[in-house]
Amino acid sequence: MLTKLTSKNGRMFQSLLHKKPAASPLSHISSRNMQFPDYHPKDLRFYHLTEDEVYAIQKMDNLADIPFPIDELHGFSAAPKYLLETESKDEWTEYLLTRIQDMEDPGPVFDPYSRFNKKPDPDTEPDATVVAINGVVVDLKLKGDVQCAVWDAFEVRGTDSRIVMEVACWEGEGLVRCITMEDTFDLFPGMEVTWLKGPISVPVGEATLGRVMNVLGDPDDQRGEINVDEKWPIHRAAPGLYDRVPSQDVLTVGIKVIDLIAPYMRGGKIGLFGGAGVGKTVLIMELINNVAMGHGGYSVFAGVGERTREGHEFYCEMIDAGVIQLQEGGHSKCALVFGQMNESAGVRMRVALTGLTQAEYFREVMNQDVLFFVDNIFRFTQAGSEVSSLLGRIPSAVGYQSTLEWEIGCVQDRICTTKQGSITSVQAIYVPADDLTDPAPATTFQHLDATTVLSRKISEKGIYPCVDPLESTSRMMMPEAVGKGHFDVCQRVIQHFQKNNALSDIIAILGMDELSEEDKAIVYRSRKMEKFCSQPFKVAEVFTGLPGSFVPLSDTIQGFKDIMDGNYDDTPELAFYMIGGTDEIVAKSEKLREEQERLAKVQAEREERQRKRAVAEGVAPK
Repeated sequence: MLTKLTSKNGRMFQSLLHKKPAASPLSHISSRNMQFPDYHPKDLRFYHLTEDEVYAIQKMDNLADIPFPIDELHGFSAAPKYLLETESKDEWTEYLLTRIQDMEDPGPVFDPYSRFNKKPDPDTEPDATVVAINGVVVDLKLKGDVQCAVWDAFEVRGTDSRIVMEVACWEGEGLVRCITMEDTFDLFPGMEVTWLKGPISVPVGEATLGRVMNVLGDPDDQRGEINVDEKWPIHRAAPGLYDRVPSQDVLTVGIKVIDLIAPYMRGGKIGLFGGAGVGKTVLIMELINNVAMGHGGYSVFAGVGERTREGHEFYCEMIDAGVIQLQEGGHSKCALVFGQMNESAGVRMRVALTGLTQAEYFREVMNQDVLFFVDNIFRFTQAGSEVSSLLGRIPSAVGYQSTLEWEIGCVQDRICTTKQGSITSVQAIYVPADDLTDPAPATTFQHLDATTVLSRKISEKGIYPCVDPLESTSRMMMPEAVGKGHFDVCQRVIQHFQKNNALSDIIAILGMDELSEEDKAIVYRSRKMEKFCSQPFKVAEVFTGLPGSFVPLSDTIQGFKDIMDGNYDDTPELAFYMIGGTDEIVAKSEKLREEQERLAKVQAEREERQRKRAVAEGVAPK
């Protein structure tokens, strides 16, 4: 047995290779009769070392460098275990084995990232071999009888986990260029691959509910294999025009500014636009809380290129709310698919299709009205740009891929209402540098039925959700769809905000005194409505300390109407900040008045004490 220790970025000891005892300077290890299983990258039983101990080994002067074993390699690889190999001294080997024995050999550590759908490699001849690797792009040399199509999948042989790649284009006779759905860390030229005779297929159906999956449909939640009778390919044609059904139903979400200004359509596509840190994820979580948890049907959440922390928090919230039930016999209502920002570009480019395919199954086969949440669809576009560059394609405007509109259209056109059911999609869309004219968000605009724009200027005022009422739009804002009363109030609110913005320059230069009484009323009422647009969220209770609120549409319309009619002209602005419906205005106003009286009383008592002290010291007359 030869112990090979490797290092890269502070990580040590990633391979344990078996050699003939005669050829190994450490052959005496076998005298201990310790049988080691095949080494697993996540198995910590072999090396129980602290970071300081690992660092000490790395810095030892008498470690002998071994030349690269060129004769054993099929070609160049980025995997560090083939680039740097060092032998451990006997003393350190003894130390490691002693540590293992002292810990009573804890056994293999469960790998939370193991791919349960990894099947044994077939005994047949390989269908292709790897000939080149460039990031997530891999070139394959096909055997003569393999006639694959674009989007067909290949799986690498001889690996512990699944490494699947998808054909992107033909480079020549028998040569295809592929995009991998995993890091190419362990790949090297010469590896054999198996043709899966079709696109990537993922499990669909009720078995996926309550499970956390990756882009391949493999489980990532340590709850065992997903047993399904059917798998669907992630690349599917959009429903035909004769299958589509127009929808004009309003979806009430309980958030005042959205329900009033840009109401959502049931079975439509909704976009949450915003730059970095303005609250897109918080808003989409609140929408899930208000809509999905009271929905009763099935939901699918696709985490595309966002933070793993947010995905974990969302998973825990779904469990706490009972949407995901882990107990035996539990009935979960939500399936989760993740390909977060630490994943390769190929994963981030395809994970949205995986989630969408599962939502389509619920719509087409189970005749369900499905909610499909995506956070963040911009990362899908961004990953496509990365892959396009690696494929050698000429970029288009602002460096985006030349196939930008086609890629977005392939996803958005599949989200629709059909005769069997509907998919209502809520998509968070990152806006680079707060520029809505950027090609990625601008191209997405044309596919959406409602757009909710989150403004940094409004967030700087401390108003959350920081929805811009003048930028947000909805196709449902028509008298025929929402009713004449709702439509009239919405238009009056927008006119008030527009007038207030027009008067802001005059106020900044000349002050409020130069305005007419009518304009002053508009400004004061607009400021109160701006504060009234804020609302405490259920998912943010732990941060704000305020109970979340779900405001009925009728209360929202009546509240804004009363403010514009002057019913609350004598109420302070702060009484409208971070409240739910109009029933909370009077209570908060009374609370503010009591607080103001208390502060005034405290100030009076302080001044009285100061006066008495001054009199006692003879500074001031009695």
